[in-house]
Amino acid sequence: MKVARIAGGYRIEGSGPDVELANRYLAHLAARNFSTSTVRTYAFHLLSFLRFTDEHQLELGSVTPTDIFDFLAWVGLRPPITASVVSLGVRLGASASTLNQRIAAVRGLFEYAVVTGVRQRSPVPVSRRASGLAVKPRGLLGHIQ
Repeated sequence: MKVARIAGGYRIEGSGPDVELANRYLAHLAARNFSTSTVRTYAFHLLSFLRFTDEHQLELGSVTPTDIFDFLAWVGLRPPITASVVSLGVRLGASASTLNQRIAAVRGLFEYAVVTGVRQRSPVPVSRRASGLAVKPRGLLGHIQ
């Protein structure tokens, strides 16, 4: 499998229903006017996830939340494919921001799968939302407190 540039953006070259679903999702992003660079980034992140599912003999229809955590561990400990020499002082694997980007791409894919009826629920755990400094209103007159 690999990412290929096409006339309308990017797609993953490969076969099977999981690759087809990922390509439909990438086409959906392009149709929603996501930038070409965003679609390209999502394509590479989804390629990474599809390689993980292929290596672990999983199908997108059977992925569980623990598989998502396993994917994060797999990506976090894996040296970049392009690295030919790895320094002993360098941390292996993806940075926290790269892991967050990959999870965002995978979450989007599974949300797309839910909307299109391929899955009942997304296996990607919901992230915690920071409440910030905003006070949460309580009850009907919560704004008065």
